[in-house]
Amino acid sequence: MNASENPEPAASDFRDAAPVPDAEHGAPATDAEATSGHRAGGRSRSRMPLWLDTLVTMGVALVIAVLVKTFLIQPFYIPSASMNPTLLEDDKIMVSKLTPGVFDLHRGDVIVFQDPADWIPGDATEDPTPRVRLMMALSLVGLAPDPSQDHLVKRLIGLPGDHVVCSARDAVLEVNGVPVDEPYINPETSACQGAFDVTVPEGHVWVMGDNRHASADSAYHEINGESGFVPLDDVTGRAEVIFWPASRWDGLGGGRDAFADVPDQP
Repeated sequence: MNASENPEPAASDFRDAAPVPDAEHGAPATDAEATSGHRAGGRSRSRMPLWLDTLVTMGVALVIAVLVKTFLIQPFYIPSASMNPTLLEDDKIMVSKLTPGVFDLHRGDVIVFQDPADWIPGDATEDPTPRVRLMMALSLVGLAPDPSQDHLVKRLIGLPGDHVVCSARDAVLEVNGVPVDEPYINPETSACQGAFDVTVPEGHVWVMGDNRHASADSAYHEINGESGFVPLDDVTGRAEVIFWPASRWDGLGGGRDAFADVPDQP
């Protein structure tokens, strides 16, 4: 048998196979044990306590919820029948706060706006019940609709500069000289609850409820000798969808088609 068939171990082979001394006990340790010990040492940092981890997670979630409610979307509920049949009482809607702003408003949009001039009597938060108090707290972070009832939901009919006319009670609504066929209004009533003839001033809009004869909207206030115009700065956003009850789930973006033939200016 020649040397190549039974080679003598090289010095380097003995070094590679030599056990690693254990610094604590003086006993040799294998490479696997040494490697395992090194990795374990890398994971020896103290972990965050569970209660603190939970608080941090909840805090981050709360901040995200507030940011979403402030800049993106906000829930509201419908307290009256003024938007029937499009919106029923106690419907919950989701409102995009990117309109107006990032996106433009259009005639036919369903919008939410702050009460411009005490159009809504009273306030549910003046002497709140425990349920209202809970809703007030949840509404601050966008987890529940605002119960204060200081917002209104109507359909946008006239933009700044538009000429909006109802020639008589039970007449057809006209915008910039064009009669508007409105499929979304209550079929049991007409489009006009009374006669008016207005031009929407700059920085304002004209709004009307879909249940025209049961809505304290722009037309109602104009007919009763008050200003019916809503400042654009008071518009919170555009209603996008009914999200509750589940059986009522539906989008709210179909009103623009009724104004397709209306020119931009009178």
